[in-house]
Amino acid sequence: MPNLSNQILSISRTLIITCALIFLAGCTLNKATGKRQLTLIGEQQEIAMGQEYDKSVTAELGLYPDEELQKYVQEIGHRMAAASERPDLPWEFKVVDDDTINAFAVPGGFIYLTRGILAYFNSEAQLATVMGHEIGHVTARHSVEQMSRAQLAQIGMGIAMVASEEFRQYAGLAELGLGVLFLKFSRDDESQSDGLGMRYLLKTGYNPNEAPRVFEMLERHGASQGQARLPEWQATHPSPDRRAAKLTEKIKKLPPEQQTGTIDREAYLNRVKGMTFGADPRQGYVVGSTFYHPEMAFRMDFPKDWKIVNQRQAVVGVSQKEDAFVVLTLAQGENLADAEQKFFAQEGIRKGQPWRKGFRQFEVIPKADPSGNTGVPIRGTVGFRDHQGTLFQTVCYTSSDNWPAYNDSMHRSLPSFKRLTEQRYLNVHAKKIKIVKLPRSMSLEQFNRKYPSTIKLEELAVLNGVETTTKLEKGSLVKQIVGADPPSR
Repeated sequence: MPNLSNQILSISRTLIITCALIFLAGCTLNKATGKRQLTLIGEQQEIAMGQEYDKSVTAELGLYPDEELQKYVQEIGHRMAAASERPDLPWEFKVVDDDTINAFAVPGGFIYLTRGILAYFNSEAQLATVMGHEIGHVTARHSVEQMSRAQLAQIGMGIAMVASEEFRQYAGLAELGLGVLFLKFSRDDESQSDGLGMRYLLKTGYNPNEAPRVFEMLERHGASQGQARLPEWQATHPSPDRRAAKLTEKIKKLPPEQQTGTIDREAYLNRVKGMTFGADPRQGYVVGSTFYHPEMAFRMDFPKDWKIVNQRQAVVGVSQKEDAFVVLTLAQGENLADAEQKFFAQEGIRKGQPWRKGFRQFEVIPKADPSGNTGVPIRGTVGFRDHQGTLFQTVCYTSSDNWPAYNDSMHRSLPSFKRLTEQRYLNVHAKKIKIVKLPRSMSLEQFNRKYPSTIKLEELAVLNGVETTTKLEKGSLVKQIVGADPPSR
């Protein structure tokens, strides 16, 4: 064992020296935070990365089709970004057509808010709070720093694995440890972004007292859902305890003249009036094991008890053990023959026997890696059809070992794609936000009796930022949700 110990000691010294030199070369002073920061990625590279991410985000989620709302968000975002330490980035602010409660930033100044989170804001200052926070992630270069640390770790791991055969067997554990190490910075990043967001909020003249209400809303939303589904912004932005309370404490320490400012409740509510609320059934919904798409007028059955995930570019059926899949997507090609040719032209896919008209089986035999190990062989069936001038691809697959167990259920699903003609499934519409100006004072409970919403009273309270018993003054603007749920059977 002494030889192994000496090797590890030598490797450690090499790693320390190499990583230290890279670390020192990559450390720069961040103007936003005032701290030195590891950055192995330059600003132009950061912008180029952001532009590529932007293409993916836009394709995957899609933009909410309201030009006036998009312009409104852009104007606020650019005003806040101009007050930041990186005003010259090619800032973009977009509302994506997603019902989750989320907002996120990618490197280079690209910031996205879902229509889901916009529905729960009750003032322009609340919108600005989240935008300022996301701008803070960009100005502090949090993503860039994380990527730089990952690059540094990979350099270190590469040196160690080349230098020592014995070290390779521990590489997986070491990488896991490094992953946990990087995750711990996220809480610090969130606190830092809160502070930067508050800085930009104050510079642009918004009332800081609206900021704690955003975090109170997130907590209340989780509670109203029974914690079954935390808002995605909480899940992807881990926060220190008592976030709203800590912001309130900071605000109290501000000079009196900074504790006031623009709120713009009425202007904001008029902007979200008519906005889609919740999942849009026009883009597809599930009843039992059947997926319905009213906009494109088709339906398809999936295996019983499988999870059905509706994404913008695909509908995916996932087995209970998550080891078999049925996928419906748009096909690539000019016609059915071209679509099939393109599918089987992909590397590693071996064409099999016809299954039935329009369907053919296939295999995927993974290539061996440098050490000679191969992945699990895959078996599947693929089919193509033209539906009202649009080409669709349906494919099922699982491992060769699992094929006998899933073969029948998947093959019952594939040919079930058909035109949707039943009006009860076609004639569905998304829920919408309606803004009501109160003719007299009343509690939210009374409001809901007079102007019924198609969501629970508790969720309506969170949506309006009040309690169910709160007295709402005459002339107040209150959100109401109108529109029915799609059929349940």
